[in-house]
Amino acid sequence: MKYVLRCLVLLVLITSCSKIEENNDPIIGIWKHTVKTATNTNKLVVDNEEWIFNDVYLGRFHGYKNGQVVYSTDFKWSVNNDIYMISYPGTDFPFDFIEMKETENGTILVRMEGKIFAAKQ
Repeated sequence: MKYVLRCLVLLVLITSCSKIEENNDPIIGIWKHTVKTATNTNKLVVDNEEWIFNDVYLGRFHGYKNGQVVYSTDFKWSVNNDIYMISYPGTDFPFDFIEMKETENGTILVRMEGKIFAAKQ
């Protein structure tokens, strides 16, 4: 009887596990931006920025100076009505609000005020 009860409990646990939803958002991947001024909006002295977006709404930001990583942090992202929000927990970075645009040169992310955020690699 104990064996049957254990098997029944195990069967209920296995079948009640939820399936992880597949995320095919077009933002997933690597996005880069060449900084035109020595200091970017986050007050970092970098010449290139890179965001790596993954499918579980997380990512990694790298700031480069002369090809070397000088800053690295994790970020969270979400999307609502085609507007992406990026937050940088544990930093004093402001939230980024961006949208995706198609151009003749490829896909880019644009800040809400119209400035280029990054280009898809």
